[in-house]
Amino acid sequence: MSAAGASLPGPVMVASGCGGTGPELAAYADLVGLDFVTRSITLDPRSGGPSPRIVETPSGLVNAIGLQNPGLEHFLATELPWLVRAGARVYVSIAGSTMGEYADLARRLSRAPGVAGIEINIGAPDQAGEDLFDVREPYHAASVVAAVRREFPGDLPVLAKLRPDLSRIVEGARGVVDAGATAVVIGNAVPAAMPDGRPGGLTGPAIGPIALRCVAAVTRECPDVAVIGGGGITTVGDARRFLDVGARAVQIGTALLHDPTTVARVRAALLPDTTREEDSA
Repeated sequence: MSAAGASLPGPVMVASGCGGTGPELAAYADLVGLDFVTRSITLDPRSGGPSPRIVETPSGLVNAIGLQNPGLEHFLATELPWLVRAGARVYVSIAGSTMGEYADLARRLSRAPGVAGIEINIGAPDQAGEDLFDVREPYHAASVVAAVRREFPGDLPVLAKLRPDLSRIVEGARGVVDAGATAVVIGNAVPAAMPDGRPGGLTGPAIGPIALRCVAAVTRECPDVAVIGGGGITTVGDARRFLDVGARAVQIGTALLHDPTTVARVRAALLPDTTREEDSA
């Protein structure tokens, strides 16, 4: 699949932060050719939020990870080379406090061997609490995408990850694509609270119907926009519902924390469908 001159991943991706750093998932899925989105990487290391960071709810998880990551230099020296050697197609999720940080991350990743693309995290559920650039308005998100696109090779995809907020999702999707995003990822965590009241993000089956409606709205109103859907996907049927409403690919995340074989099973079931479509084209 391709859009705006850059090849799109699919039909199944590992969602950001849910495949560990790679080795954790490798015991349950063949990483060769797998579209793997890293945890969100920032310029400087982040220690993350206080414990507990993840709590289970009746139909999902609430997390307050705080974007824990080793920083760009450590990632480039250790995690990225391991994933490349394992044969994964690596999409680096990036997050920053300023547009300048997003641009700097894109510039430095553009020179890193093995990077298949970038996913811009611009829909975190607690941007202020995580010290991220405030993208409360669609034009803010578009500005970040434009800054990243200027620094990243045009033949590699830039994915813009937005929160499934129905009131702004169509406007947001149009804005980031006009600014240079290759595709829109719909399915970030929904704002929620940890048991002690700390801000967090809700993921898993609870947000599936919300994300599905947002994907359907964007594909209906913006048929030329490439959409990658996610949120609560645990089965092949879940994935097909997103594809049936127009998503080009899906991301699987929270399900991997319960059953790390999920991405391999769903991908194996969907790849024959993709092959048949290509053969008949």
